[in-house]
Amino acid sequence: MNFSELQKSIAAGESLTLELKKSTAERERACRSLCALANGQGGQVVFGVTPSGKVVGQKVTDRTLEELAQEFQGFEPPLSPKLQRIPVTEGDFRGLEVLLVQVERAKHAPVSFRGIPYERVLNTTRVMPRANYHRLLIESMHTTDRWEMQPAVGCSEDDLDSREIVVTLEESIRRGRSVDPGTRDIMGILRGLGLLVNGEQLSRGAVALFCKDEVALPEFPQFNLRVARFKGSSRDEFLDNRQYTGNAFALMRRAERFLMDWLPVAGKIVSGQMTRIDTPALPTEAVREALANAFIHRDYISAAGSVAVALYDDRLEIISPGELHFGLTPEILYQPHESKPWNPWIAKVFYRRGLIETWGRGTLKIASLMQEAGLPVPTLHENTGSVLMTFKLPEQSRGVNVGVNVGVNVGVNALFAYIQANPGQRAGEMAVLFKVTQRTIERWLKQLREADRIEFIGSSKIGGYYQKQ
Repeated sequence: MNFSELQKSIAAGESLTLELKKSTAERERACRSLCALANGQGGQVVFGVTPSGKVVGQKVTDRTLEELAQEFQGFEPPLSPKLQRIPVTEGDFRGLEVLLVQVERAKHAPVSFRGIPYERVLNTTRVMPRANYHRLLIESMHTTDRWEMQPAVGCSEDDLDSREIVVTLEESIRRGRSVDPGTRDIMGILRGLGLLVNGEQLSRGAVALFCKDEVALPEFPQFNLRVARFKGSSRDEFLDNRQYTGNAFALMRRAERFLMDWLPVAGKIVSGQMTRIDTPALPTEAVREALANAFIHRDYISAAGSVAVALYDDRLEIISPGELHFGLTPEILYQPHESKPWNPWIAKVFYRRGLIETWGRGTLKIASLMQEAGLPVPTLHENTGSVLMTFKLPEQSRGVNVGVNVGVNVGVNALFAYIQANPGQRAGEMAVLFKVTQRTIERWLKQLREADRIEFIGSSKIGGYYQKQ
């Protein structure tokens, strides 16, 4: 960096990644800021510039560098700041130098300086709160000590839904995301999915993904979903309130079914045709992506947490327990960013199942789908211990209650959307889920098959199921 580039860099003043110091006489405070930057996104401390951005320079000698190096010994774990000397080539201080010190985001955070961890908040440095220190400590152990890859002590193959596992493999093969192993042995499939640890022990991730539906496991009370439809725009009065227990795929299906029941549907007649087109108030694919993200990225450590879906007259909220990690913020998530799933093995299985398309693009895809529908991009907020995504409902659909007694066209379209998202379902199971008779489901299935929208795979007596054609 030359002097002209330095001037451009400091023109905007101090920030989340930039600290200005008049001279190295402030080196102790500067090291606190370097510690904070290393615990955040990384950044620079510049000596020889006043906090207002005026370049004054200083005389940099070997003694100056030795004193800085000695101060750097206070970092734990050690940091290796990069130093650059930049001659002042303009103004009254020509001939002096500016010293630029840069640190990257620490690979082994949290970093402390003289035994105290610091963090950066906007353009200031402060002592890191205990909760933030604990979060960084967990992130630093993420590679080797994740919840999803710990042994599921006390659980065995009998606790898993074998059909859900087989459907996951077959859907992955159909999409070209797995090679057919030539066997449908359950433990063999789990091994191929990377969900066994310590030899043949089930991982917690395997249980989260495939435990038997509606079978409460005392060891894992967090395998839970809460859904609610509130009257108006507050939580004062319920119109519907349900809780479910089960594996991640089953819970996601129930969340989708709840939204099919309650999300307003706009219907219009096509000009010149005896055809009615029913369109959900929100793009189905965007909502499904948000639900998948909630299950993939949630913090499964907390036994009290559960994914929640809350629908009001004016908005839909999807709540995932946990926090954003690795320096991600709501703003960064709506920009191209590196994929850093909190539960990467669970994310891989969702990807193979076809419930997400690519890593690191979930929020971008949601934003794109909403914009294509002429709707505002959903907001993303971090609340205490949770991440909240909020979809605003279109003005014309607010206050409209659909309920479970939907019309025939709506039911057929809803069934098709469900089969598309959840291949491998049987008529009897879908009748229970949709709260209609099996005869009604079979009539809807017939319409979809005659329209070449779905196909039936396998035997009608044993193991047969429906999927999108």
